[in-house]
Amino acid sequence: MAERGEILANMRTLSHGNLAVPVLLLAILAMVTLPVPPFILDGLFTFNIALSLVVLLVSVYTGRPLDFAVFPTILLVATLLRLALNVASTRVVLLNGHTGGDAAGKVIQAFGEVVVGGNYVVGMVVFVILVIINFVVVTKGAGRISEVSARFTLDAMPGKQMAIDADMNSGLIDQDEARLRRSEIAQEADFYGSMDGASKFVRGDAVAGILILLINILGGLGIGMLQHDLPFGTAMRLYALLTIGDGLVAQIPSLLLSTATAIIVTRVSTTQDMGNQVVTQMFESPRSLAMAAVILGIMGSIPGMPHVAFLGLAAIAGGMAWLIFDRRRKAEAAEQAEVAAETAAEAEKPAEGEIPELGWDDVQPVDVLGLEVGYRLIPLVDKNQNGQLLSRIKGVRKKLSQELGFLMPSVHIRDNLDLAPNAYRITLMGVRSGSAEVYPERELAINPGQVFGKIQGTETKDPAFGMEAVWIDPEQREQAQTLGYTVVDASTVVATHLNQVMHKHAHELIGHEEVGRLLEMLGRQSPKLAEQFPEKVPVNVLLKVLQNLLSEGIPVRDIRTIAEAIVEAAQKSQDPGQLTAAVRIALSRLIAETVSGGEETLPVITLEPDLEQLLVKSIHQSRQAGAGEETVALEPGMAERLQKSLNDAARRQEVAGKPAILLVAAPIRAMLARFVRYGGAQMHVLSYQEVPDDRQITIVATVGQDG
Repeated sequence: MAERGEILANMRTLSHGNLAVPVLLLAILAMVTLPVPPFILDGLFTFNIALSLVVLLVSVYTGRPLDFAVFPTILLVATLLRLALNVASTRVVLLNGHTGGDAAGKVIQAFGEVVVGGNYVVGMVVFVILVIINFVVVTKGAGRISEVSARFTLDAMPGKQMAIDADMNSGLIDQDEARLRRSEIAQEADFYGSMDGASKFVRGDAVAGILILLINILGGLGIGMLQHDLPFGTAMRLYALLTIGDGLVAQIPSLLLSTATAIIVTRVSTTQDMGNQVVTQMFESPRSLAMAAVILGIMGSIPGMPHVAFLGLAAIAGGMAWLIFDRRRKAEAAEQAEVAAETAAEAEKPAEGEIPELGWDDVQPVDVLGLEVGYRLIPLVDKNQNGQLLSRIKGVRKKLSQELGFLMPSVHIRDNLDLAPNAYRITLMGVRSGSAEVYPERELAINPGQVFGKIQGTETKDPAFGMEAVWIDPEQREQAQTLGYTVVDASTVVATHLNQVMHKHAHELIGHEEVGRLLEMLGRQSPKLAEQFPEKVPVNVLLKVLQNLLSEGIPVRDIRTIAEAIVEAAQKSQDPGQLTAAVRIALSRLIAETVSGGEETLPVITLEPDLEQLLVKSIHQSRQAGAGEETVALEPGMAERLQKSLNDAARRQEVAGKPAILLVAAPIRAMLARFVRYGGAQMHVLSYQEVPDDRQITIVATVGQDG
């Protein structure tokens, strides 16, 4: 049964057209090696012309070049088909040309007698002109564009991929969208590389057409005069007309395919086909048509000029200009009417002197998260002006909520005339947490650390991470990506900065409301466990533990493991610090995965034993005195040396592309985590108990009192 099902599946696959290409290639081989009757040649020549027309029309109506990614393959197959037809028709012309004009079929006869009027001199001239147009103009230009497009596409790949990574890291796109965009970039590189090679086939086909014409004429004269005893004039007329008809039948499809190649490689990727682009971009403004109508009218008024042609075309251009102008005027009138309606609605509000009774609604609460923008940045947040910032912020909130494990609060956006026109300010609980200036009409080229040259523009710093950057014009985007810059628009800059602020202050964004929702989720998953809150463990204690975790970049997605660890440890102590230490041990695998970036071996930095023992002793003395860990103070000189040593070690790890992890004894972990965080070192602090059993550690540095 399995074999039968496989056979049926193969039959269905073949029936869906997978045999078409092999059969076509076999037919091409047969045309080259076997004699082909004239009536079959007629059908094949007609099919070749129809195929070229279809390919040309598909190229015109394709929105993006990648939508017709199979074009290079079709171009190769069509070229092989045309050359095989040339070989087959040459055989028939040389064998039967002495019998008359229809010796090679009706199609060749029609092109030899009807198209060029039966005059082989005229036919020769027409053929040479077609070859010159195809070879010198269309094919050469398309080949050059294909070559340049392939080179620039390959050079721009690293920058485009880094831009995708930046969008994914800022939450603008998910992994599926990023995977799709990377696939499109690879397909684009493959397409233009294939087009660069395929254009060489078209160029070679044009050269082959000239050689085949000369060979056929010389061969036909020799066969007609020597084998069939025809006079020179008769042989020249018969074989020249057949050869020219054969050449025209081949050159016209070749010219169509060359034109299709040029259209494909000169297209700009948009959602519109070629016709819509032409109408939109050429006839959007009536000014050009009006000026053309005036010039044509002046030329048509000159004595001796063909008045009907020039004045008629001037009238058509003037009429089209009027129609476009009238359409734009009606659209502006409708927009003004809408504005007038809004103004009338504003006028219906209470007069300025009428102050309504005050109430609690007039007391505005402080926004948890706020974004204030200057007046030039208002289009970024206005959907009616195609502003993308709102959707970007939504993507940032969604990504952070999924990563950290709780719903990020909404961002309240308002304009602020006190700010500079291009400035924005991010507020947290009403207090400024970040600000910068962006340029909506430009794009930011960020130096990720290694670029291959400088680009002209306004130098600045990336507001999110402080990296070197340059504001550039949109036309410089491809050039910047080729040099290795990561290029993003103004909306992405603001959204990424907001993402960085929200991630850094996540422990301040979670509150009792969010903890209540987490407990509701826990109640649906583990009802018995959720019943332990708030009877045995108060909600404010759980909130403090979650804030401690988030302050060190530990997600709280695994609320079940967190709750189990808290309930178990709460039997001994209700201290949030000790509960946090117990939760961190329970989340050791998640913490190791978060700080290591997926590496199996953890590269760690340790303290010298004497220093570690000194700090542990200080912690114990502080606890015995009832002061707590927060009051432990280091001798200023030692604290400065220790901070410098930790910063240097973290910087060396960053240069090596490795995470900076400080591994210490459990009693001093929390104190050193605060010490490192306040000192500005980008370093994770773990205790020995927080290293999972399945992870190996490698000591890369040891820090002592003297650095």
